[in-house]
Amino acid sequence: MALSVAVLAETAKGEARVAATPETVKKLTALGCAVTVEAGAGAGSHIADTLYKDAGAKIAKDATGAVKGADIILRVAAPGATEVEDYPKGALLCALMAPHANADVVGAAAKAGVNALAMEYMPRISRAQAMDVLSSQANLAGYKAVLEAANAYGRAMPMMMTAAGTVPAARVFVMGVGVAGLQAIATARRLGAIVSATDVRPATKEQVASLGASFIAVEDEEFKAAETAGGYAKEMSAEYKKKQAELVASHIAKQDIVITTALIPGRPAPRLITGDMVKTMRPGSVIVDMAVESGGNCEGSQVGKAVVKNGVTILGYADLPSRLAANASSLYARNVLNLLKLFIEEGGTLNLDKDEEIAKATLLTRDGQVVHPNLITEQKESSPEDKPKTTRKKKEA
Repeated sequence: MALSVAVLAETAKGEARVAATPETVKKLTALGCAVTVEAGAGAGSHIADTLYKDAGAKIAKDATGAVKGADIILRVAAPGATEVEDYPKGALLCALMAPHANADVVGAAAKAGVNALAMEYMPRISRAQAMDVLSSQANLAGYKAVLEAANAYGRAMPMMMTAAGTVPAARVFVMGVGVAGLQAIATARRLGAIVSATDVRPATKEQVASLGASFIAVEDEEFKAAETAGGYAKEMSAEYKKKQAELVASHIAKQDIVITTALIPGRPAPRLITGDMVKTMRPGSVIVDMAVESGGNCEGSQVGKAVVKNGVTILGYADLPSRLAANASSLYARNVLNLLKLFIEEGGTLNLDKDEEIAKATLLTRDGQVVHPNLITEQKESSPEDKPKTTRKKKEA
C-alpha cells in the first residue's frame, strides 16, 4: 500500500509558501507515495490546484480531508496545537517547528502520537546539505532584505554621475556573515553600494573580501583565536566586546543601510544596535532587523512593522522568504523531498531509523514521547519536581 502524503495550506499569518510543488509531487509519486494537496495550498506561490492534479496529486477541499489516513504531513510553518490533535497517530509531520517558541505544539504532537520533525534542526553535515532549509531560505532572505532596504531608503544605491552633479553610492553595513549575510553583501554590491561587514569569526574576513566588501572588526590576538575547531564562535571577553561595540558604533554612524542577521537557535537574538546607535545615524537611513522574531538585533524593532525612530526606518519583516514565495517554496519543497528520499524505502514504507544521525538531530517527538535531547534537557531543567531533589542533594553534601 502506497504511503499517503498530505500537503497542507499554511495557516500562519503572512505565510505564502507551500511545502510541495508540482515538481516534487511527481517525484514523491515516483517513490510510491499517494499525494493529497489541500485546496488552495499553493495559491500564495502562484501554483494552481490544477497543476498539482496534473502532477498526480488529489485535491482535498480542506485540511481534515487532506490529513485523513496520512502517513506523512508536510507544512512550512508549525501548525497550531489544536490542529496537531486532528492528525493521525503515527504520522510524520515535517515543518519548521520552532520548538522553543511552540512548546505547546510539541507537547500536543507527543500526546497525539505524531512524530514531529523540525526541518530547521537539520545537522550541518555534507550529506544533509540538500536538506538544509535554513540555508536555502536564508539565502533568499538576505537577498530580499537588501531590496526592502533599498525600497525604504528612498535614494539611489549606486554612484551616478550626471551633468547636474554626482549622486554618491549608498553605504551598506551587514552585521553577521552567515548565509543570509553573504547574500546580502553580494546583492548590495550588485546594486552598486559601498559595502562593509562584521562577524566575530576570523574565517569570515576572507569571505567578505572575496565579495568586494570591507571587513570591520577589532583584529587583536583574542579575535584571531575566536573560533573553535568546529568553526563556531567562542565567547569573547568583556574587554573585547566593549572595544568591538565602540568600533561598530562609530561605523554605524556613517552608514545609510544596516542589515543585521545574528541569530542563536533557541536563545534570544543578541542586541547589536542600541537606541543610542540609532540616534547617530542620518535621517533617512534604514535598518533591517532579520532577527526580529527572536527578540531583535536592533533596539526598537517590531515584528512585521516598519518603525521610524529619529528619522531612521527600522524594518522588522519576519516573512522575508515568504515575500519571494515562488522561489522559497521551490527550494523548501526540494529540501523536504531530499529528506523523505532518505526515509522512504523500496516498496513504499517509511523507516525513520534508516539514517539514525539525521533522525536523531531532527525528530522532536516519536511514539508519543518528546525525544529530542535539547527539549528533554530543557524539560528537566524547568521541572519543579526536580528542584527539591537538587536542593536536598546539596544539603546532604
